[in-house]
Amino acid sequence: MKRAALFAALFALTTPAFAQVSDTGGPITSQAERDATADRVRSGASCASCDLFQIDLAYQNVSGRDFHGSRIRQADLTISIADRTNFAGANLSLTNMFGMRATRADFTGANLSGASLVGAHLGSARLNGAVLAGANLSGAELAEAIGLTQEQLNTACGDATTTLPSGMTIARC
Repeated sequence: MKRAALFAALFALTTPAFAQVSDTGGPITSQAERDATADRVRSGASCASCDLFQIDLAYQNVSGRDFHGSRIRQADLTISIADRTNFAGANLSLTNMFGMRATRADFTGANLSGASLVGAHLGSARLNGAVLAGANLSGAELAEAIGLTQEQLNTACGDATTTLPSGMTIARC
């Protein structure tokens, strides 16, 4: 019974508190609708409060788009460019953001738990209230991040090449 309660708690933490809505205003009910949404995003569309679970945006430029409140869990954003992108309140848990450049991006209140931000450049990115539990920040550039706290860093890990704001530290992975 304890195992079931743990899974239920983890699901609650990683499931957005909104219903996925299609372009017609109703709930998304088919895989075809999910695929169509992902295709629109890959073609340059913003998609606030969308279900983009496991979307592959590796090597893509998603700069300036609005993904606030979206479920982007377990996605691939490897070597992507996300400058000025709005990820506020998004679920980016377990997402691969290896080498991602997200200057001036907004991660306010985003769930980045378990995400890989190895080598990510987050210059002037807003991280106020972002959840970094279990995130790997090895080699990440965070020296100019806005709203980053030591409390957030205490739940993540990095390495000797992780750059942080003055006076902050991070445990080694």
